[in-house]
Amino acid sequence: MKKWVATIDLVTLKVEADPAFKFKCLENCGLCCERLEIPLRDEDIERIEELGYNAWEFVDYEKLFYRGDKFLGYAIKKNPVTDACVFLDPETKKCKIYNHRPLACRLYPFVFVKHGEKMEIYVKEDSFCPGINHPEGKPITKEFLMKEYGDIIEEYRRRVIHETQKTQVNASV
Repeated sequence: MKKWVATIDLVTLKVEADPAFKFKCLENCGLCCERLEIPLRDEDIERIEELGYNAWEFVDYEKLFYRGDKFLGYAIKKNPVTDACVFLDPETKKCKIYNHRPLACRLYPFVFVKHGEKMEIYVKEDSFCPGINHPEGKPITKEFLMKEYGDIIEEYRRRVIHETQKTQVNASV
């Protein structure tokens, strides 16, 4: 189940958010790494391979992700002993590739959905995630979004501005 928590205007960066919602990712928790199937995009695979890993070490070619009939990617492998992501250190509960982790890991527990010039942000209300509405959590503000997801927002923002400019040029021809 997912719940709306914010909307960001990709042109003005104005944020409208649920003031009651807060989030704090708890260090060394690792529950999402243990309980979720993580999809890998081609870019994720390339970035991890650049660290010296072979795709066969971390890509589960038997688990496929689809949206409708569109193939999205494969899943990240699970450790056969712990059943957690192969990159989760079982002792420290830290990700071995944290700065290069897949986009799905980076976004979790959030889901970004673009609608024209707006990006809606939902939270996956997984009962096992202790960071959702944590008492020390932060509200979803422009500052929070830009600190955590600024590069992603800027990438979509560039596309929206490019599409708008293209439409204006075509309209004036």
